[in-house]
Amino acid sequence: MIASGPKRRPLVAESELLDAEEYRRLCDYLYRRTGMAFTEARRYFVERRVEDRMIATGSSSFASYFARLRVNMEGEVEKLINAATVNETYFYREDHQFTCLTSNMLQERLRVKPPGEVLRIWSVPCSTGEEPYSIAIWLLENWPEVDAHDVEIVASDIDTNVLNAARSGIFGKRALMRLSAGLTGKYFTRAGPEHWQILDELRQSVRFTAANIVAQTETRPHGLFDVIFCRNLLIYFDDTSRRIAAENLYESLAPGGYVCLGHAESMSRISPLFEVCRFADAIVYRRPLEAKHG
Repeated sequence: MIASGPKRRPLVAESELLDAEEYRRLCDYLYRRTGMAFTEARRYFVERRVEDRMIATGSSSFASYFARLRVNMEGEVEKLINAATVNETYFYREDHQFTCLTSNMLQERLRVKPPGEVLRIWSVPCSTGEEPYSIAIWLLENWPEVDAHDVEIVASDIDTNVLNAARSGIFGKRALMRLSAGLTGKYFTRAGPEHWQILDELRQSVRFTAANIVAQTETRPHGLFDVIFCRNLLIYFDDTSRRIAAENLYESLAPGGYVCLGHAESMSRISPLFEVCRFADAIVYRRPLEAKHG
């Protein structure tokens, strides 16, 4: 039998960790910081993360922990947000959109962009890096014109822990489950039992940054993109935060640029700013081309 180590004793009984008012105050605070709506249905998930952080900080009560959180002692806000965000993903997820990227979206962008201008792609949220690295691999494998153009891939997330993991480029078997053995062997090296590290050349081809999609002060400095992948994030927001996120995505797209959402998300139900584009492989959303002047 493998020893499991000392058992963790909860600070308080599970049902008494936060009362209704404390949970409301915490959720309001997290909402203001992240735009994510933590409802009653997610109470157990949120309370367990708070309990972990209370233990880590030696807080004897929620009141003392919340005081610590509000003054952001030792970066506690970032640590709780990192603990409360979900980062489950894998390579080549929803790859029909990658097919659309190389079959339609990039060609359409090249048709209207000045010759030689950089093609910019943004992955937000990027989690531990599977999506932006997937984009890089997909372009190398499926876009014959890749060497003829300057492509910049930027990857952003609110969770600084996953950004550090993404920069390291080390992945387990589950993350690689949709890649063929040939692709794994071509773009990764062994990094221990059942772990692989993406090649340095690809790691250096992606620029990772911290950004909150509902904070314009954090999205605007990234400039304008030709294609944005923002998948499976808006489902965690309420209507108000979705609209703010949609406006920030719109402002982050070059005129005529595209945004790709997750399969359960629809921009048409969120914002009238975008045009719906029904390509053969995917439905995506476009910022309309602005009228030319002069």
